[in-house]
Amino acid sequence: MKLPAGTAAILNKLGQFGTLIRESAFHPITGVPRASIPPTGQEDLGVTFIGHSSFLLQIGGCNLLIDPVFTTRLVLLRRYRHPGIRIADLPRIDIVLITHAHMDHLNRTSLRRMLRHLRKHHGQVPLAVVPAGVEDLVSNLGFSAVETMGLWQTRMLAGIEITHTPARHWGARFFSDTHRGFGGYVLRSGSQSLYHSGDTAYFTGFKEIGRHLSPNIALLPIGAYHPANFRNVHTSPEDALQGFIDLGSRWMIPMHYGTFRLSQEPMDEPLQRLRSAAFRGGIMDSLRVLDEGETAIFQPKDVASQTLEMAED
Repeated sequence: MKLPAGTAAILNKLGQFGTLIRESAFHPITGVPRASIPPTGQEDLGVTFIGHSSFLLQIGGCNLLIDPVFTTRLVLLRRYRHPGIRIADLPRIDIVLITHAHMDHLNRTSLRRMLRHLRKHHGQVPLAVVPAGVEDLVSNLGFSAVETMGLWQTRMLAGIEITHTPARHWGARFFSDTHRGFGGYVLRSGSQSLYHSGDTAYFTGFKEIGRHLSPNIALLPIGAYHPANFRNVHTSPEDALQGFIDLGSRWMIPMHYGTFRLSQEPMDEPLQRLRSAAFRGGIMDSLRVLDEGETAIFQPKDVASQTLEMAED
């Protein structure tokens, strides 16, 4: 008996997801956590890759976490790489930024454990910054306060200028809560500025963000692009590189790859394709690939803006 097209598509997706679950269940978790390296200069900016889309950012004398996920499992999916920093080794955290409500970005278990540790060992807890419509998911976890932001809204928090930027993605945590906001953030302090896109497909918004906010450093996603329709909401490595060029940023740090098996491309393919595209385009010098737990320190002289164009193949 031939199944209706809609039913067949759902069964196919469930089958694909089942394969990803089975593969992650038996794959050894690799990687070793490290201690972050704090910036030494007053105007330096530190970027530590925790894994997936999670970062510790040190800017303007503040410590920020963005999309922190430390758990071994996302419901049924098991991670492939250990977090680059353990919760026990976190410094004092002033602000936690959440880009959207998806479970690989907003992980309530991680946030609850982190807040418990920070309260016990540092005597204070951070405030949370979330897109409008996401506040109910974090309001009962123990943050000192929860700030909601709309698109293009700018707030000055703990001395850091934070602007909430658009993305081409979606924000629902479950099937019915499509009211939830989503997007990225641009952080600015003095001459330093950094953009974390959250999850997004390639869109004209990269040029708009670059035109309005001119971030020096861009953290951009490169995984979860296969099958092809995933590119409706995620960038391929080549898409992300074009987004970086559209932004006009000085440095690109890739993210959203290598930690959770969310799609069907091989786990090591996104980084290989990104490096190949950057080499072909003549912009390898602008690429900063960080291992989990590795910290990149940017001094003001390192972030002078430049105009990039992809070389012709």
